[in-house]
Amino acid sequence: MRPIIGITTYVESASWLVWRDLPTALIPQAYVRAVTLAGGRAVLLPPDEVDADVLRALDGLVLSGGADLGPELYDATPEPLTDSRPQRDAGEMLLARAALAADLPILGVCRGMQLLAVAAGGRLHQHLPDVLGHEKHRPAPGVYGEHEPSFVPGSRIAALMGDDLGVHCYHHQGVADAGTLTVTGRAADGVIEAVEDPARRFVLGVQWHPEVITDQRLFGALVRAAG
Repeated sequence: MRPIIGITTYVESASWLVWRDLPTALIPQAYVRAVTLAGGRAVLLPPDEVDADVLRALDGLVLSGGADLGPELYDATPEPLTDSRPQRDAGEMLLARAALAADLPILGVCRGMQLLAVAAGGRLHQHLPDVLGHEKHRPAPGVYGEHEPSFVPGSRIAALMGDDLGVHCYHHQGVADAGTLTVTGRAADGVIEAVEDPARRFVLGVQWHPEVITDQRLFGALVRAAG
């Protein structure tokens, strides 16, 4: 049986066929395709604030991208450009903390990396352009930034990425403090690009979107750890 990989979903207003602007739990198909091609069986996880019991049925977890994390999760005051989803935050924080406690293999993508950092006691920059003075990590609406991070030699992410370092990113928030996680990758401007927990089976967060190029290095490593 293929390893069962849960993928957390966005909750947004969506339209399709004759239906317009309905609150919808959804995920870009690229995540599902990446998991499937890596040998896993994707299962979508809409936000659920009741419990994290679903983890018992999973072999691995993808914390997906999406809207900003609410700053109350790291004891900060919302800034003007922060756009959060409280229901999603509550459900995913419950999942993330339970998955970490259970040593379930986890891959955090963009927002998912930020969630891992906050779950580990860290905090975020709410708007990177205020810190960096540029918008290269989200150059325009719907346009991915492209760059080559540097990675800590000997880290899991360095081994997975090898010599092909190009990544696609789309975010305006970033990790300011990774908490108990280990920072293993940074952009040229200093933004944290990868975090890991070497003490666990597989906990990896990346600030970019490997699913947009169906990057089998990261999803393949998750599925192998889950198997």
